[in-house]
Amino acid sequence: MRPAAKRWLIFTPLFLVFVVTIIGVWFWRMMGEPLYQPGMVRAEYHLRSPLTPPPQPADANPWRVSADVAIHHETYGSGVPVLFVHGGPGFAPARLAPGLAALSDEFQIHIYHQRGCGRSSRPIDRFDSTNYYQNLIELDASLGLAAQIADIERIRRILRQDRLVLIGHSFGAFLAALYAAEFPRNVEALVLCAPADLLVFPIEGGGLFEIVRARLPDHLKDSYATFLDEYLDFGTVFERSESELASRQREFAKYYAEAGGLGPVASTQPIPPDNGGWMPVAAYFSMGLRHDYRAALREVAAPTLVLHGSDDLQPRAVSERYAQLIPFSELRVIAGAGHMLFDDRPEEFAETVRGFLRDALRED
Repeated sequence: MRPAAKRWLIFTPLFLVFVVTIIGVWFWRMMGEPLYQPGMVRAEYHLRSPLTPPPQPADANPWRVSADVAIHHETYGSGVPVLFVHGGPGFAPARLAPGLAALSDEFQIHIYHQRGCGRSSRPIDRFDSTNYYQNLIELDASLGLAAQIADIERIRRILRQDRLVLIGHSFGAFLAALYAAEFPRNVEALVLCAPADLLVFPIEGGGLFEIVRARLPDHLKDSYATFLDEYLDFGTVFERSESELASRQREFAKYYAEAGGLGPVASTQPIPPDNGGWMPVAAYFSMGLRHDYRAALREVAAPTLVLHGSDDLQPRAVSERYAQLIPFSELRVIAGAGHMLFDDRPEEFAETVRGFLRDALRED
């Protein structure tokens, strides 16, 4: 073999390693930035489908938010329409919470299952491509924050409402707040129940994962650490299937319950088996490793009620931050309630929300 050929055989692998390393560093830096930025949905940027949904009656079930995505929903009561944005992410309500049921005598409560979970469409089962970046972009466009926020706007148009009354819980409160920031003229009143600590990444102190770790019984901490390593392994995530990822989410829900996160009522209920797998992953990718959405909340124009349970696993400071950032907002603490306020203290929850909505709608 000629010397030049030998040198080529020696240096080619080294060159390929160098190229792969450079690409990996570039990709990691890019991955650190959020794929979602407030204003993207309003501009219809990076959406798979337009904001105008296919023609359909308001009482159609499911709602067709696009040609290939159907949204399951349930309606209770009559009166002013109220759209409930559930939390999770990826856990659609298996029942009507008592606190919401108490509101249905005066308001028409619409509860929908977000795309990618529950009985709504799941656009992705597993990825055939090995192109990480291509898969990432497809996942974000299909199930990420922009897609979820866009669905709220599509539902508003399906309901033929000039402005929405929104109640969001946990991750759903985070979504509702971002929607109200993107479409301030389209929200009449906003209720944020235990809004998720997702406005800024990285989260000071480690956020929910570290809170759960600290609250777990000692005999579960080692298994939780092992689980968390696998749960946060996004390097191999595109080798997984929807069912595998959904199972992983249910496993975290069990640790969360063991840490006391569900409260006395919800902890007696079975974990819904139809939770989403890819949807929570898409949300993580949308937010990236670093983001700061706090400035966007100053665009919210609707009167806003932020609710916090005194016994919530999540610190009160998180709810206070939302209330401080949103211009026309107030914070109310419900004594004895945990994260699931409408389960733990349904009467107090309904009375507080009812009074707020009456005042907000009267002022309008």
